[in-house]
Amino acid sequence: MGIISWIVLGLIAGALAKLIMPGRQGGGIIVTIILGIIGAILGGFLGSLVGIGSLESVFDIGTIITAIVGALIVLFIYGAVTGRKGARR
Repeated sequence: MGIISWIVLGLIAGALAKLIMPGRQGGGIIVTIILGIIGAILGGFLGSLVGIGSLESVFDIGTIITAIVGALIVLFIYGAVTGRKGARR
């Protein structure tokens, strides 16, 4: 799967990760899209390192889950760095 496919998958994974992640992450839809793309590419890269998949593989449930997990990790790190908490405004 090429980089364009991972970007498209990142759009979807970012939206799903934001729905799954509890609390408010802030940043709006543009930041979510960017973090989702970064997370999908990161998840694909890390998945290829441990043998779960590869950046060149086709869309399947494994690549979707890998992209969502990557997006969740990136959203978590973003929330930790920016200091956003679910109960705080």
